Amino acid sequence: MIKNLQKRQKILLIIFVYGAKLLCYAANSIKLNRMILRLNTLIIVVLLAFCFSCAEKEQQPFSFVQLCDTQLGMGGYAHDIMTFKQAVVQINELNPDFAVICGDLVHNASDSSYSDFLEILETLNVPCHLAPGNHDVGNIPNDTTLNYYRETIGKDYFDFQNKGYSFIVTNTQLWKVDIGSESAKHDKWFEETLKNQEAKKLPIFVIGHYPIFLEDPEEEEKYYNIPPIKRKWILDLFKSNNVLAYLSGHTHKLLVNNYENIQFVSGETTSKNFDERPYGFRLWDVSSDTIQHQFISLELSKVEKE
Repeated sequence: MIKNLQKRQKILLIIFVYGAKLLCYAANSIKLNRMILRLNTLIIVVLLAFCFSCAEKEQQPFSFVQLCDTQLGMGGYAHDIMTFKQAVVQINELNPDFAVICGDLVHNASDSSYSDFLEILETLNVPCHLAPGNHDVGNIPNDTTLNYYRETIGKDYFDFQNKGYSFIVTNTQLWKVDIGSESAKHDKWFEETLKNQEAKKLPIFVIGHYPIFLEDPEEEEKYYNIPPIKRKWILDLFKSNNVLAYLSGHTHKLLVNNYENIQFVSGETTSKNFDERPYGFRLWDVSSDTIQHQFISLELSKVEKE
């Protein structure tokens, strides 16, 4: 999937070095010989600089965690506090590069629930990137709900890079509902960010709350997916801009799809699962030739014994 440049760089370096040496041996003139030697040195310096530059940009293997719907208060407030804390303990033991939470941080957005959420999040030893869900900014966001989220939690859409990969965190509520200028700004930013990262040849993961679709890209709009017209626009952008995977939550059940070799994964939650799967999260392992994920179940028996 992602080309390994190191071998080709070494071959090019060997060809240039030995080619220049052969020219030196063949030269009849001392002056010409000196000129070729200087050229040889210059070529080596340029190639070394090129090799080091490419090595810095080359994709490196790493792991990260996908959490979905911590949603404090959905499965019982005390229960959700307990499960979120246990998830943090296990993530710290795994020590991935970072974690993402795919929206619905809390069930009812308030100072107290966000305070509890942030207090637990502070005990996580790796960076954590948050996407907003409908319970965070409202089913129909407005200036009040968006500003409250931005002032309390932070940006509701942004991007970051890790070891040669790009991650784009979206506010899917601005796709689910057309909120005038807010949705327009979000769409413009998303398209420009995708194209900028693709131009840099960075493989891309997109993070959101709503699944783009549930079973079929042509399906009708439902509570759990994105409207068809917006969905087509998003999928077309995914296909043309090197998107590898889209990670979401919202369904409260495991949902795995593949469309045009792009992975779509809505994972298990730590609050309440409608499909009766265990509480837990997804651990993603990323390398130059594979992208895979596995379920990590919460070890709640340890917590209950305590």
